[in-house]
Amino acid sequence: MAKILIAEDERDIRDLVAFTLRFAGFEVVVASNGQEAVELAGQEVPDLILMDVRMPRLTGYDACRTIKADPSLRDIPVVFLSAKGQEGEVQTGMEVGAEEYLLKPFAPDQLTERVRTILSKYGK
Repeated sequence: MAKILIAEDERDIRDLVAFTLRFAGFEVVVASNGQEAVELAGQEVPDLILMDVRMPRLTGYDACRTIKADPSLRDIPVVFLSAKGQEGEVQTGMEVGAEEYLLKPFAPDQLTERVRTILSKYGK
């Protein structure tokens, strides 16, 4: 069972994503801000990180940069979840090392399908 770290500061969204992925059979770890996401990534070494862009304490971009700078974590795929889909935002996400950039809102089955596709690409 793949382990997924969800970093999202809005509790309702975090709970919905966590519920969706647990229901699909994944192990889920949650963080409520960017700093906590970096700490949990090091402790839990998840198979995939789903991360909001705008979070307190450390933005998703900064958290991704920090994670990608760590040799033991750099190969973990990071997917940004954001309501902001402007070209510049997506480009920044990809530049800091994201695998993909998913726009909110998304359907639960769409999220589950994307997660499975990305994990299979990484042999998980």
